Amino acid sequence: MQGRVLIVAGSDSGGGAGIQADIKTVTALEGYAATAITALTAQNTLGVEAIQPVDPSFIAQQMKVVLADIGADCIKTGMLHSTAVIQTVADCLAEFAPFTPLVVDPVMIAKGGAPLLEDDAVSTSAQTLIPMAALVTPNAPEAMALTGIDVQDPESQHAAGIALLKMGAGAALIKGGHIDGSTIRDVLVTSDGKFIFESPRIDTQNTHGTGCTLASAIAVGLAQKLSLRDAVARAHKYVAAAIAQAPDIGNGHGPLNHAVHI
Repeated sequence: MQGRVLIVAGSDSGGGAGIQADIKTVTALEGYAATAITALTAQNTLGVEAIQPVDPSFIAQQMKVVLADIGADCIKTGMLHSTAVIQTVADCLAEFAPFTPLVVDPVMIAKGGAPLLEDDAVSTSAQTLIPMAALVTPNAPEAMALTGIDVQDPESQHAAGIALLKMGAGAALIKGGHIDGSTIRDVLVTSDGKFIFESPRIDTQNTHGTGCTLASAIAVGLAQKLSLRDAVARAHKYVAAAIAQAPDIGNGHGPLNHAVHI
């Protein structure tokens, strides 16, 4: 099917999230993944031990050379840990890919609890990157940080989605994995209305990288010219299957099975 996706995100040395999960996901769904790495992390299933930022000028150089030669049908952002990095990425997007669909996964906290976004960078992301996004994919805590709305159920997910549209996003997918209940509901809010994607909650610790995986799965769908609803539906199905067939690696929050076939 192909479809070129440029992923701008951090590296996960454990392979379960970040750039590694993004590449695996795009490849599994028959797309082509290119990358601009924003930070190196020393982490495993138990948590993040250290973060080594990449200089913003080098992040920009990675993006420029990929877009100048390979190009992109969709761009996905993940861990953008500082105001300087967010501004650099936004500037590159505006100059070199102003009409390319952008999926923003506003990564703020790692599965183990480590902060991945500086406090002052939340407002920068809201003001700079979200208005450029065709889709933004926050979980409940991230949606609350961006909008101030306490996200606890589908109604408040919808309200947060509306708020993100008012902030300039083309669409918002408010994920429900952090909300209690036997059914996980992801709420897609667009100018055409609200669409809910449901799946049974799987009782497992193997959920490391679910947000990265979902956003990249949607991005490759958009790169392959699927409609937004179809791209989200396929991505939702892929992530559920990848969790259900997780390899059970490590002693903490284990990775998904990105090689799963749907």
